[in-house]
Amino acid sequence: MILFTVGFIVLLVAAGLLLVSVFYSKKATKTQNHYQIPQGTITYTDLDVPARPLFSKQLLLTGKPDYIIQKDQQYIPVEVKTGSYQQPQQHHIMQLAAYCHLVEETYNSFVPYGILIYPSGQFTIPFTPDLRFQLEQCIYSMRVSCKKQILPRNHSSQTKCVHCSLKKHCTEQMT
Repeated sequence: MILFTVGFIVLLVAAGLLLVSVFYSKKATKTQNHYQIPQGTITYTDLDVPARPLFSKQLLLTGKPDYIIQKDQQYIPVEVKTGSYQQPQQHHIMQLAAYCHLVEETYNSFVPYGILIYPSGQFTIPFTPDLRFQLEQCIYSMRVSCKKQILPRNHSSQTKCVHCSLKKHCTEQMT
């Protein structure tokens, strides 16, 4: 009788795990289709459920890409944007480059490119040696600006100023 009860409990747990697995698999597929994420296995997501940040010891950088997909033994960061841009924006490219670096260091694996997804379409951004250098220069410039407390405003939107995380350091606030 005890063996039957234990076996029945094990069967129930296995069935429950299978149902949860099917639910998350369908949810991942639905999400992949909704955001037009390329085919592959979603190994990380920060859009559906808050995820742990990735950290780079080399660049002392942290971040959370929207998705990481595994395709053909490679890990590809994917960033979903809501703006209606026809071409990739430079600041989005730099953000994606940071994610490419974080993924490389986290997974100890070469990242050949990242993907930017806008409502108007998606763009594959190669993670080239030139982009790697631009990323390092950008991080260096940002750190110098922060250290000198020279943080120039890079927009003309009062709304952005209101919600800016650096407004206490900014000398060019729009009121």
